[in-house]
Amino acid sequence: MKPENRALQSDSNWNWGTWILGKSKNNSIIVTTKLTVLVQGPIIVGAGPSGLATSACLKQQGVPSLVLEKSDCIASLWQHRTYDRLKLHLPKQFCQLPLLGFPQDFPKYPTKHQFIPYMESYASHFSIQPKFNQAVNSAEFDHVMGLWRVKTQDSEYVSRWLIVATGENAVPVIPDISGMNMFKGPVVHTSLYKSGSEFKNQRVLVIGCGNSGMEVCLDLCRYNAAPHMVVRNTVHVLPREMFGFSTFGIAMALLKWFPLKMVDKFLLLVSNFILGNTDQMGLRRPKTGPIELKNVTGKTPVLDAGALSQIKSGKIKVMEGVKEITRNGAKFMDGQEQEIDSIILATGYKSNVPTWLKGCDFFTKDGMPKTPFPNGWKAENGLYTVGFTGRGLLGTASDAVRIARDIVRRGRLNCLMIKQTKVFFFFSLDCFVFDIPCSPPARRIAHHRFTSSTSGESAFQRRVLIRAGGVEINRVARALNAMPVDGGNSRIEAGAYQCNTIIGWHAYVLIED
Repeated sequence: MKPENRALQSDSNWNWGTWILGKSKNNSIIVTTKLTVLVQGPIIVGAGPSGLATSACLKQQGVPSLVLEKSDCIASLWQHRTYDRLKLHLPKQFCQLPLLGFPQDFPKYPTKHQFIPYMESYASHFSIQPKFNQAVNSAEFDHVMGLWRVKTQDSEYVSRWLIVATGENAVPVIPDISGMNMFKGPVVHTSLYKSGSEFKNQRVLVIGCGNSGMEVCLDLCRYNAAPHMVVRNTVHVLPREMFGFSTFGIAMALLKWFPLKMVDKFLLLVSNFILGNTDQMGLRRPKTGPIELKNVTGKTPVLDAGALSQIKSGKIKVMEGVKEITRNGAKFMDGQEQEIDSIILATGYKSNVPTWLKGCDFFTKDGMPKTPFPNGWKAENGLYTVGFTGRGLLGTASDAVRIARDIVRRGRLNCLMIKQTKVFFFFSLDCFVFDIPCSPPARRIAHHRFTSSTSGESAFQRRVLIRAGGVEINRVARALNAMPVDGGNSRIEAGAYQCNTIIGWHAYVLIED
């Protein structure tokens, strides 16, 4: 039986060797040309701070990993979907990734243009080389094989472990507001907003009053725009610093010694003293304290970077919820109507995990772990999550360290060590089973592999198992090299036994301890 096409694909960066066969001319065997790779170590989905931190922690423990990224760069959210004036909301000591801190000359609150080079140097320092432009279409656990199968647009990756590092901010949230499609001006989500210079002298409706909404309004004021900020719900606004110290740092220190409710009362007392009564500015506070609310709902308090002073001066107008968008403006819940030139949606982001992770009930329909913090980082069957704590980069660092330690502690990586002696081939395209209990000659493997009949059965009716107990990896490589393909060599290089993967007709190589 002669296939239409065949090719050896080898990736020197990852030391993969793969042999792919095309569909036979008489269509009696269905063969895909999609690259399939058995990954030595975990598969990490996402090359943002979460994915890079986890990969670095694994590497420190001697565990390799494969990072898949749908974009063309690391930290794509930071590089492509953030505004120019963005700074870290917390001091740098709370935002650095594990094992490599920020440079000492960085300011207390690093800017976007400092954080991105830090991420790039972090990846370089730990030799993390993600596979870019690999959007994961599906990931599902194969209970028969005990492996995760992760499919992208052109490849399939197989591993014992899957680490979800796409985080809480994967895709923008676009609210459904009546009349939005009738508005004649531009409607922009903050993921596409760069600078207030694009809205100079305009009347801008900013929907959302979180940290992004406040900062966008502040940025618009710099360009003589007139921002109208929509406050749909209650919100806690705290000063970024108290008495010269980070508010977040003060809260973390106090929580070590005092009950949460007492710390919340202290924060609100000092905030009212520094900022004044925010209720009088149209920013009603929730009844629950800021830290308790964060722990229960994940809703982050706003750390004021100067927007409140602009609200007090009247340059930023606070509006109640939008009832309807009209062609020239908006109608509000309190009966007001305002003409508007542009609309900016500061409505945040959400997880996209439910769109690609299949057959798993660990996540809610909103893409967040059902298990609450601090135990939401670990699921079953080798599934882990990082960056879903609702605690920013500090939570990411904690997750990454825990995941690496857990994988190493369990010692499951031993089943993929190259120099072990028991080798299993799993074939999904043949319908026969051969059990070879001892080290056979290379040509005997080749004979069984290519000359045995499928007896007319469908190619996918039965999973095939060929056992070659006691065969060293180098002998398997020699056997594969001896396989007759059109009277010639299979063209797998002599060093193929060093590869993480040897795949022919979707044959998976697993090495057990």
